[in-house]
Amino acid sequence: MWRLRDRARELARPTGPRPRPDRRAWLFDAALALVLTGVGVQYAREHAGDAWPGPVAVAVVAGVALAWRRRYPLAVLWIVTGAMLLAPAEAVRPEFYACVVAAYSAAAFSPYRVPALAGLAVAALAAMAAPDSSLPTVPNEYVPFAILVPVVLAANGRRAWQRRAAEQRERFAAAARAAEAEERARIARELHDVVTHHVSMMIIQAGAARHTLAGAPDQAIGALLAVEASGRAAMTDLRQVMGLLATEPSPAPADGADPGPGLCRPAALEPLPGLDRLEALVSGVRGSGVAVALAVHGTPRPLPDGVDLAAYRVVQEALTNTVKHAAGAGARVDVHYGADELRVEVTDTGSARSGPGGAGGPGSGRGLIGLRERVAVLAGTLRAGPEHEGFAVRAAFPLERV
Repeated sequence: MWRLRDRARELARPTGPRPRPDRRAWLFDAALALVLTGVGVQYAREHAGDAWPGPVAVAVVAGVALAWRRRYPLAVLWIVTGAMLLAPAEAVRPEFYACVVAAYSAAAFSPYRVPALAGLAVAALAAMAAPDSSLPTVPNEYVPFAILVPVVLAANGRRAWQRRAAEQRERFAAAARAAEAEERARIARELHDVVTHHVSMMIIQAGAARHTLAGAPDQAIGALLAVEASGRAAMTDLRQVMGLLATEPSPAPADGADPGPGLCRPAALEPLPGLDRLEALVSGVRGSGVAVALAVHGTPRPLPDGVDLAAYRVVQEALTNTVKHAAGAGARVDVHYGADELRVEVTDTGSARSGPGGAGGPGSGRGLIGLRERVAVLAGTLRAGPEHEGFAVRAAFPLERV
């Protein structure tokens, strides 16, 4: 019994929102209701004889109800069907026309699909119960048109529906492709920022170890330890980025069981870096032999995650470029916490920088392009270029005023 009741509730549940006709639709329906009401009243007065008040009242109810045929299509169908059943045989024809309009409206607009189909069946039975002489007849020469016209209209409607469905699928596919391309670009920027910085540190430190290996083994060991630390940091950051790409967790083995080859226990994802990790970043760069000064102006405060990460990446990319393209140069990092703006500035002396690529070889420029895209997403601005025989990268991010 409970299952039947739940099933009945499920069938009676609406499949969409209730129609909300606009002003033009309301005016059209009001005019249609007025015309059919007038026709029904006139027909009832002519064919009902002295007992016309009852048929006229029924005609008024059936005609006026059509003014709400879009807003309440199912209720209007029930009202008009009841009016057709109450109308006398000699005056039922206007109610039949109103029932045709109400049946179409219920099929086209009602969100209650199952009750609407049931109402259409009841309306059809009510029309069948009326005497044949009281319903309109179609001359034989018009029967082919009465059959072909609805078929043509139905086929044309189905074709239009298929075309709209195909266009909608194409729009969804285009939106999905755009979202995928944007996500791929974001991942590429993140991988570039992570890999370039750590690999650049490792190259510099490995070169220092090679130069000092024969004359100063202790210094070479320190440089190799720094290479190892940079490699471990690179792997940690890469796992972090790759962990963001995982869509499904790997099935967990039984407690105490070995994951087996090819399976890895999911590593806990650490928070993405922010300005609170600038000291560690600067210390790592100093370990490669670059003198870096860090200054924070204003009172540090919590930042939106996107701004915090982007500001950190700006400093990371700028210092990486200094290490790669301005060997022997010094750098300075300034972070300004304003009332409604965060500014990050990285400048270097550029003593050995030669052209856009500098002494370290030509750069692809992808890092700065990625930075501009990252900053632009946050409504910020980024400027990068030569300045005072060096190079400067300046980024500004709008913040809520404090």
